Amino acid sequence: MRVHVLGGGIIGLACSAELVGRGHDVTVVDPAPGSGASRAAAGMLSPAGEAWHGEGTLHALGVASGRLWPSYAAALALPMHDSGTLLVGVDAGDRQEVERQAALLATHGERVEVLDGRRARALEPALARVTAAAVLAQDRAVDPRAVVAALLSRLGPRVVPQAPSDRPDATVIATGAHLPRPYDHLVRGVRGEILRLRGDVGLRRVVRGWVRGEPVYVVPRRDRSGGPGEVVVGATSEEHDGPPVVTAGGVRRLLAAATELVPGLDRAELCEALARDRPGTADNRPLVGPTGDAGVFLAAGHFRHGVLLAPLTARLLADAVEGAAPDPTLDPRRFAAHTLQEDS
Repeated sequence: MRVHVLGGGIIGLACSAELVGRGHDVTVVDPAPGSGASRAAAGMLSPAGEAWHGEGTLHALGVASGRLWPSYAAALALPMHDSGTLLVGVDAGDRQEVERQAALLATHGERVEVLDGRRARALEPALARVTAAAVLAQDRAVDPRAVVAALLSRLGPRVVPQAPSDRPDATVIATGAHLPRPYDHLVRGVRGEILRLRGDVGLRRVVRGWVRGEPVYVVPRRDRSGGPGEVVVGATSEEHDGPPVVTAGGVRRLLAAATELVPGLDRAELCEALARDRPGTADNRPLVGPTGDAGVFLAAGHFRHGVLLAPLTARLLADAVEGAAPDPTLDPRRFAAHTLQEDS
């Protein structure tokens, strides 16, 4: 089939590579591939850390896609951060958040032990004093920019800035938080601000959690050339109507929380501050499958989970293009009748 994929973020590129691997003639249309939300993403493959009440279906999808990532990264010749995630809380209220997350994961069949602050610091000496921590051993991380670069290299000349004049057999819309009409109402932009620093702060694991109620994550990433590593700090989350911009308040909150949690970050070089829109949907589940319009498919609305869900989304989207019935929990047509399916 001739397939046009609109959007060259990690979702559009992953779908394109999967379709090419199945023998389809694919053109990816994006004047600036990888410059949207994929550019700002921290790359946490964190179904446990991202688990939320009322989102059991989404958690199960994240777990399934997380299992695909080791072989997916290996096929792209990319390293993974596989030392797990430490979920932490600084004060007594934060400890309750850690305990609630552990209890929620228990309802999904995952046993997570809550540690005291002393044991947490024994695992991660770079931490400041914390009241509680939980080890999320199965959560991993990957560099999204490296993933985008590897997929672009694999797709090569199939990626173009403007749509060809030929009429495709199928069109896949993967344009993130900004879908074309008549599908634009299905997603909304949720601004996220993220910081990148450089320096050796001594972290072995991804650290995420709460600092006096402020959510924050710190993602260490080794420099493959042997220089000081990168540290990604994020992320704010704000519903808004304007373009995504970096704000003084957002940077202040992120730096205050991150440096209180990991004091060594005070000495790190602040290299970059970015803001991008996450593509949210009404029920926080992605839109993957047919639109109801002939030959038009969506791969959008992944909100916080685009990197994690990329390999699974690629398979499900390619299946749908080839005629398979979509997963009903992700079917974009679930909103057509103005009803939302109840989540588990």
